[in-house]
Amino acid sequence: MTRITIGQYYPVNSPIHRVDARIKLIAVFMHITALLLVNNFVGYGVAALYVLAVIWASRVPPTFMLRGLRAIIFILMFAVIINLFFAPGYNVIFQFGFLRITTEGILQSAKMASRLVLLITGTSVLTLTTSPIRLTDGIESLLKPLKLIKVPAHDIAMMMTIALRFIPTLADEMQKIMKAQKARGADFDTGSLLKRAKSLLPVLVPLFVSSFKRADELATAMEARCYRGDVGRTKMNPMKMTPADILSLGVISAVTAAIILTRFIF
Repeated sequence: MTRITIGQYYPVNSPIHRVDARIKLIAVFMHITALLLVNNFVGYGVAALYVLAVIWASRVPPTFMLRGLRAIIFILMFAVIINLFFAPGYNVIFQFGFLRITTEGILQSAKMASRLVLLITGTSVLTLTTSPIRLTDGIESLLKPLKLIKVPAHDIAMMMTIALRFIPTLADEMQKIMKAQKARGADFDTGSLLKRAKSLLPVLVPLFVSSFKRADELATAMEARCYRGDVGRTKMNPMKMTPADILSLGVISAVTAAIILTRFIF
């Protein structure tokens, strides 16, 4: 559970925590868009400084953020290896059979690693600094215009928030199941890759059963509290934009524009 930061909330009093949830959702969308458009290390450097500044202002321990990267280390290594050996290039540094390392492949793998790290850390800040209730209200508010075409904005927002909150819960459940299986003699650390994959079957089956059980219990609890979506629903703390939120949106827009602009300058 400590290795996954997406879906967890870190409750402290910081300027980032006080920013309106809608602004943070827009910021994450702009951050992802900028990273998908940029294709040079200058842009990644600007994005890294931006993410580091946000993490510092959020007062979330950097070690906590770094632990979250351990959960994607396999995906990160896979992306780096694929780009390193199979990216097209002409300046060959090393070749063995059909595998070859080129200067272009090294640059491409470094760019892919930078993009993935910045994507994970940037999106993790959203859930770490936004409570589930504010996150649901923010998503619902941004999707409200879609109600004109009969899109259930509140239901979509609720489902997305519950899915995010279930990520650390399921990770914790998987850790408990693996410890229980190890106590019964299961081995997840030795053998070939295929053998390790097969050894995970006794973990995945009870994990799926537990997740369905939790979903059923959650649905029962919501029905017992007469939950009916947004029909006749009022909010105790309505969302309001402040001058600080508008200023934050301006700063975010300027940084995003600077990151995208590096694509055309460099």
